[in-house]
Amino acid sequence: MSWPGRLRKAVDPYVAALLGTVVLAALLPATGGAAVAVGSTADLAIGLLFFLYGARLSTREALDGLRRWKLHLVVGASTFALFPLLGVAAGGVVPYLLSEQLHTGLLFLCVVPSTVQSSIALTSTARGNVPAAICAGTYSSLAGMVATPLLAAGLIGSTAGFSADRLLAIAVQLLLPFLAGQALRRWIGGFVGRHKKGLALLDRGSILLVVYTAFSRGMAENIWQQITPARLTGLVSVVAALLALALATTAFAARRLGFGREDRIAIVFCGSNKSLATGLPMAAVLFGAAAGPVILPLMLYHQLQLMVCAVIASRWARRAPEPVEATGRTELPESAPSVPLSRPAARSTAV
Repeated sequence: MSWPGRLRKAVDPYVAALLGTVVLAALLPATGGAAVAVGSTADLAIGLLFFLYGARLSTREALDGLRRWKLHLVVGASTFALFPLLGVAAGGVVPYLLSEQLHTGLLFLCVVPSTVQSSIALTSTARGNVPAAICAGTYSSLAGMVATPLLAAGLIGSTAGFSADRLLAIAVQLLLPFLAGQALRRWIGGFVGRHKKGLALLDRGSILLVVYTAFSRGMAENIWQQITPARLTGLVSVVAALLALALATTAFAARRLGFGREDRIAIVFCGSNKSLATGLPMAAVLFGAAAGPVILPLMLYHQLQLMVCAVIASRWARRAPEPVEATGRTELPESAPSVPLSRPAARSTAV
């Protein structure tokens, strides 16, 4: 296969769309009245996005997973305790590798909940405990609606201008639509399930709109002049180190705590991955015009976790003693790029 062909397969189409949106915002940012219209549309799209998340989530399946509470506790500790500690420790490389602004983005990355779809795909590839991954990702997303803004306020509040109004905005724009979707799931859950492919386009479009709005605001505020190529290189290095530490720590902890192979796989992937679909809307609400540089670490980490974890999952699959039958499909409350199921170079088909 030619090099261009390999490159096309190595880059997730949705990640390419995200990068293209950043370029579009840099060349043609929304300003004036257009910025107001785009921002309002993005707010409405985000609310609808979380409403659909609530309509998709099966409450019964989520409650059934409580039986593996020890596994979920480990994943939660990694997501909302280990990562924030690592983020605070990364302050030691400021201002050598990271600027204060990029460190703020790294701290925000560290308090974002785990992903759902990517963790499930990775766990399935490595022949791990898929039902546990489904529940762990779901619980993390639900906990993140409260834990993420509170942790962000505690770690970043003094420098990012957090206030009770911004925390309330998270509840109004994200949590209330989600709860409304849950309340109406009895009547609209079937419709959402039947049209999940079409609704996935809304998911992707909403997130792209958030990215465009955030980066357009950054262009208007001239904040991109502060991010030099050297700073960007330093950010990539720190993000890569963060992922390596998260993978190593979750793997070590899962083994020391006596979990079986399948559970360890679920813990490693759910405990090391971060959700782009949940993090971007929260960043847009919490940081406003300064959201552009703040979401950059999350975008880089997301792409890196897909590539690295896909390689790990493929290797673990080859070492598995015997194949494990699929446990069936479930509705997923997140729209994130799916991970290749055979090798890291395969093209993903879902967002």
